Amino acid sequence: MLAVKAGIALKFFLAILLAAAVAAAAMAIATRSSFQSGFLGYLNQVDAQRLDELAGRLASEYRRSGNWDFVRDDYAKLRALALPAPTVPRLALIDAKGDTVLGNAELAAEGAVKPVQVDGHTVGWIARAPLRRLSTAAEVTFQQEQLRSAWVIAALAVVLAAALALVLGRAFVTPVKRVAEATHRLAAGDYATRVPVRSRDELGRLAADFNRLAETLEHNETLRRRFMADVSHELRTPLAVVSAELEALEDGVRPLTRESLASLRGEVSALGKLIDDLNQLALADVGALAYRKRRVDLAPLLEQALESYRERLAERGLLIETVLARGTIVFGDADRLLAMFRNLLENSARYTDTGGRVRVSARREGDRVIVDFDDSAPGVPADALPHLFERFYRVDASRSRANGGSGLGLAICRSIAAAHDAEIGAFDSPLGGLRVRVTLPYAA
Repeated sequence: MLAVKAGIALKFFLAILLAAAVAAAAMAIATRSSFQSGFLGYLNQVDAQRLDELAGRLASEYRRSGNWDFVRDDYAKLRALALPAPTVPRLALIDAKGDTVLGNAELAAEGAVKPVQVDGHTVGWIARAPLRRLSTAAEVTFQQEQLRSAWVIAALAVVLAAALALVLGRAFVTPVKRVAEATHRLAAGDYATRVPVRSRDELGRLAADFNRLAETLEHNETLRRRFMADVSHELRTPLAVVSAELEALEDGVRPLTRESLASLRGEVSALGKLIDDLNQLALADVGALAYRKRRVDLAPLLEQALESYRERLAERGLLIETVLARGTIVFGDADRLLAMFRNLLENSARYTDTGGRVRVSARREGDRVIVDFDDSAPGVPADALPHLFERFYRVDASRSRANGGSGLGLAICRSIAAAHDAEIGAFDSPLGGLRVRVTLPYAA
């Protein structure tokens, strides 16, 4: 036989059904016990009332007779007086001296006892044994009918619970099944899978979290594919140039001169720079990029970066402006921060129009240190600003690939900033170009 795997819907249904069945059975048993004790109590109360009436009748007969001889050893007479009469063995009549007139005198010790009074004097007592079980066929039949009704009600309660379990199972389990099925599709690589969010409870939040996870995976998969395509493209371009120049040298189309070797060396250098940048990003992604942090004053560090790029900026005809406040202390790796500043200066030198300006400023605001790199035209479209720090991202037109660069410099800056608990962002510059702002925690 094939084993049938119990799904969550079946388990949910069986759990509710079992709970309802146990509750119904407990209710039926409790009802039976309560009915038995309650019904016997009711019958005992009825018998107590009858006993009062019997005591009254016996007093009347005693007044006419003057003694108990009218009923002594006459069970039929006592039965006639006790209308409707209980069974005679449950009654006992005792005279004023405590002698037994009729029945079992031991009943007076365990049952109900009523005095028989004539003209204010007690002439005897009538005793009745307590009712411990049903005695008549009508009473037994009534009890059986009530117990049967209790079991029927319990069965109807179980059926109702089963129907309710089906409805609730569908209402609660269906969203879970949707998430489970979507998870299977997501695990199979279908990152476009989404789950409809139809409530605000835990199941709704689970579906919303799943959708965010799917969006993140889809975004990461898109970035991975684009990254692989960009890497292959970036590596292919310098390799193609080197290969073409080598073929030209081999075929004698181009003579082997210093200029041709310098061109080859330039392409190889560009290729090496790209590989170094990729290695830096890979180390940052896996957390293997070493950082030796200490208290660092950013002003001297920025001056050092500017000094190393002063000639490069002068070649582009760019005017340098600095507004560096003292006391801009941060906790960080001086070498990594210097590399980030140089990357930002290289970005300005590469993409700012000749004759423009580059301004570097640093200041402290509260518990943060803010460093701005501003350059003049051309600017960056507003829709491109959030993407500047993505790998291989380039803005078309003025800030294009034609200006060189691998498109990894700003991505490396973002990784270095993240390692220093800093924020980095791109904005429109008041100089007409791009502003890159780095906000670092101040080291008290």
